[in-house]
Amino acid sequence: MARVCQLTGKKTQVGNNVSHANNKTKRKFYPNLQKKRFYIPSEDTWITLKVSTSALRTINKNGIDAVLKEAREAGNVLL
Repeated sequence: MARVCQLTGKKTQVGNNVSHANNKTKRKFYPNLQKKRFYIPSEDTWITLKVSTSALRTINKNGIDAVLKEAREAGNVLL
């Protein structure tokens, strides 16, 4: 699978390297993705997700159940 967060849908962005002489060459900005295992008590299962660090902070704040529910409603979950 490509470099895409499975909860937020964040993916690689494209931009330019700009030299001192103002030459522009294409480059990529990759999201900070981490492979992480989560326990879901409501389903009594463990799942492994590739999530961005900003999604990890949201999970720590709101809980995995709330974040999964919100992502499923938005259609972002790539499970």
